[in-house]
Amino acid sequence: MPAADDHRTPFIANAQPHPWRRYVALGDSFTEGVGDPSPGDPDVFRGWADRVAEVLSAQVDDFAYANLAVRGKLIRQIVDDQIEPALALKPDLITFSAGGNDVIRPGSDPDAVAELFHDAVARLASGGATVVVFTGIDTDFTPVFRSIRGKVAIYNENIRTIADEFDCIVADQWSLKVVQDPRFFADDRLHFNSLGHHEVARMVLRALNVPNELEPMQPDPLPVRPWREARSEDLVWAREFLVPWVLRRLRHQSSGDHVTAKRPEPLPVKTLAPGKDAAARRGDQV
Repeated sequence: MPAADDHRTPFIANAQPHPWRRYVALGDSFTEGVGDPSPGDPDVFRGWADRVAEVLSAQVDDFAYANLAVRGKLIRQIVDDQIEPALALKPDLITFSAGGNDVIRPGSDPDAVAELFHDAVARLASGGATVVVFTGIDTDFTPVFRSIRGKVAIYNENIRTIADEFDCIVADQWSLKVVQDPRFFADDRLHFNSLGHHEVARMVLRALNVPNELEPMQPDPLPVRPWREARSEDLVWAREFLVPWVLRRLRHQSSGDHVTAKRPEPLPVKTLAPGKDAAARRGDQV
């Protein structure tokens, strides 16, 4: 267990219950949980952050969790809309993932993203909370995003530098090889499915050195498809996901324009099941 004035996580699993009591998650669709429908309501998302909160809550009393993430948001929007509300909740544990939507856009500059990221982390760390940041996934396995692999690598090095300056914990998606597999992704080929979110939750808990009973999940074998069938699936994906994404960029729209945070207040984790308020806040997934 870290000392009261030292928020670094030791390199061995905590022998005693973890020290956190108020967890706030910030970010975009990755942290909102898009791609991982809740079993109780498929139009509300669960995701890795909910899974982490469930484990943390089970180990201590008086634990509360808020999730301010909204799909489609760029880092500037996350900084402007989520930092101050998060700090007002006085968390002792913060997860911050931002910049992914910027990096995948043509012509974006990962160094410009890093400047905003640096300022955001400086503010989040100023209150003494443990801050967890994320590297981006290695996109070499997917033809859709293979071309931006170099930008992601630059983004990751910037994240590591910032984490070192502010003593953040790094949740390293780049090294999470198990999810570099299309079977861990939703039909849109962009967001993790339930298998992917489960593995990210396990990674975050490892980074926090929190013992847990989450086991690896084994996906079904990849089906063998004839070339023509595979190309037909590519066309369906382009029509249902890629074309709408491009049109939103051209129209300066976002999938999160009419969506608000699914969990804006820190609440006990037993209230994670979606209620009427969550249903009223949800919007289109993509």
